[in-house]
Amino acid sequence: MLLHKQWIPKPNPSEAALEALKAELPISDVLLKLIVQRQIFTIPEARAFFLPEFSKMNNPLLMKDMLAAISRIHLAIEKEEKIMIYGDYDVDGEAAVALVYTFFKKIYSNLIYYIPDRFKEGYGISSQSIEFASTNQIGLVIVLDCGIKSVDLVAFAQSKGIDYIICDHHKPGPLLPNCVAILNPKREGCPYPFKELTATGIGYKLVEAYSREYIVPFDAVEYLDLVTVSIASDLAPVIGENRIMAHYGLKRISEKPRPGIKAIMQSTKITGTVTFNDLMFRINPRLNSAGRMSSGHLAVEILIQDDLDKAQVLAKQINVENEARQVLDKAIFTEALEMMESSPELMQKKTIVLYNPNWHKGVIAIVAARLIDQFYKPTILLTESNGIAIGSARSVAGFDLYSAIEKNAHLLDQWGGHFSAVGLNIPIYNIEKFAEAFEAEVSKSIKPEQLSNELEYDIEVPLSTITPKFSQSLDLFAPFGPFNPKPVFLTRNIYNSSKPRLIKDSHIQINLGEKLKAILFNMKDIYEDLNKAESFDICYTIEPNNFRKEYHVNLYVKDIILNF
Repeated sequence: MLLHKQWIPKPNPSEAALEALKAELPISDVLLKLIVQRQIFTIPEARAFFLPEFSKMNNPLLMKDMLAAISRIHLAIEKEEKIMIYGDYDVDGEAAVALVYTFFKKIYSNLIYYIPDRFKEGYGISSQSIEFASTNQIGLVIVLDCGIKSVDLVAFAQSKGIDYIICDHHKPGPLLPNCVAILNPKREGCPYPFKELTATGIGYKLVEAYSREYIVPFDAVEYLDLVTVSIASDLAPVIGENRIMAHYGLKRISEKPRPGIKAIMQSTKITGTVTFNDLMFRINPRLNSAGRMSSGHLAVEILIQDDLDKAQVLAKQINVENEARQVLDKAIFTEALEMMESSPELMQKKTIVLYNPNWHKGVIAIVAARLIDQFYKPTILLTESNGIAIGSARSVAGFDLYSAIEKNAHLLDQWGGHFSAVGLNIPIYNIEKFAEAFEAEVSKSIKPEQLSNELEYDIEVPLSTITPKFSQSLDLFAPFGPFNPKPVFLTRNIYNSSKPRLIKDSHIQINLGEKLKAILFNMKDIYEDLNKAESFDICYTIEPNNFRKEYHVNLYVKDIILNF
């Protein structure tokens, strides 16, 4: 972790806005400021934020092509056609397949699911999957989390008599596949009000629409656990419908987890109320590891499992995959660091583009994100697969990576993704030319502050503010994520009340009071200096810790300055 970042306070809300809300909402000034910082200025807005209502969800039939999609599915069921549910090999794709497959399996038996092999088939609709569908007399394929740019492949499938419904949330290209239906709120002309659904969210809307139109039993909350898993995995904005679904989805996971998720929770010792942090750092990495290391089928299989004993066996397999992924992650990150630090030329650039033909294809996206934490530059890592360079790109906060890559799409074989995350294929002979063009494009458009390693904090508070009661008040702001990040606090001049101690030879724990601890993850390098410091300043988030049924508070330190 880089220490001594530039600490930047968030803009202070206007006094008028604070006073107007305080007149109706008698709470502490700190909580009031946090509310107004989230652009909440009235009681109705506060009610919508803190008490998400299921009644505020949008009608799924508002989505363009939705009626065509569910009509074609119903026709397939009436004609007893074989249906294939097809999804990407990341968590969003896996969860989307699990959701749609589980729903339709309850009412129709002639369907299968298919997750492409990351290493043999690659991203998107694969030619191998079309041959599989043709050989197995598949009449309809429902695609989730990919396909929006598969114009030629969908046309090829149609020539074989296979119909496609595409449910994708990635930004569409200039041409759309000619198929039965394309469900994507981001497509031009789609009137659906909320544009930030994950692929699993779109799958949820699909089955909800089908249940409405054809009077099929549908427990609206039953599938929200999978939608919530996908929101956490894709770092989708936790606003609007995503906030409503995540609110109820986390509640569902905490109170009545499906067997597969329960088995992973048991294997990672998650108990009590499940948080977004649990999903992002304990559950989702394990689901992701299956698709990254071997096959996404393993992740789908555990998510659709209705037997806990069988799910526990699958959870053990997934843990093995995750441990292997962690070893590769560490090795590739170390190699990438050495490449950067041994080259002054690379260090001076505004971008990172690194290629190693021996890197593991399933891990480079994770390492790209870690390199951004280290160097804070738009980053692309590439490896070799079947004679071409396969890459994962990740962006710094606020920079439109998608547009920067789009400007140089003529140098690519295939690409697609989001504002801040893109997958791409490059002819190996074009890597150097693309790296130069990408550097030039980013240099033209990126702002200096987007390249600085800043840490933005919400409010500066004294340590006495951080009580169990205050921490419980912050729980009301959850679920946290993009557009509703966990509040970051700054406290200065904290004195060591007890000797800090090392945990697992990597982390530091400081006792700050009877039920208050500061945890410094991966900061063992400062352990000796911390013991010598007279005091320290920290930026941190607050994490509740129900230790032995007592409410404790942990401060997760994001950065620290030692005062001597």
